[in-house]
Amino acid sequence: MSKVAVVYKSKYGATKKYAEWLAEDIKADLYSQEKCKIENLQKYEIIIYGGGIYASGISGLSIIKKNYNKLKDKKIIVFAVGASPYDEKAYNELKKHNLTGDLVSIKLFYLRGMFNLKVMTFKDKLLIGMLKGFLSKKGSSELEPWEKALIESINNESDWTSRENLKEIEKHICLI
Repeated sequence: MSKVAVVYKSKYGATKKYAEWLAEDIKADLYSQEKCKIENLQKYEIIIYGGGIYASGISGLSIIKKNYNKLKDKKIIVFAVGASPYDEKAYNELKKHNLTGDLVSIKLFYLRGMFNLKVMTFKDKLLIGMLKGFLSKKGSSELEPWEKALIESINNESDWTSRENLKEIEKHICLI
């Protein structure tokens, strides 16, 4: 058994792809969040959690939040996957929104994922459409970098996943 567990929740595949690559690269055990019990995680020294970003929340992070008292002696790392290019302001907001209280010291990494409107649920398509309508009312100079990226990729299939994107996480794990 490895001393590291990689746990993920993926809706459209990018987070799963990163989790599988990471588990393979660092010889970690891999769990989908839906099938992972807290008892499974208690036997590891390092827990890496990955989730997609939806409405500024990290999908499935509740497994860490709800069970932090049982995991507080573990080294915990979180990676969040989104369609936007990295933006420091957005990263800081993401961290502030998701890693509060006892979780504030958890290291957070951002990885760029995929965007494909064709495979999205009706609800997600509706939300993207509403967001696009809202953004189209803004002037180009008023748009945040993530907003510009969304507008540019909305009608395209885009996949920004790359094993290279995991290098910072892997370096961090070596330092633990």
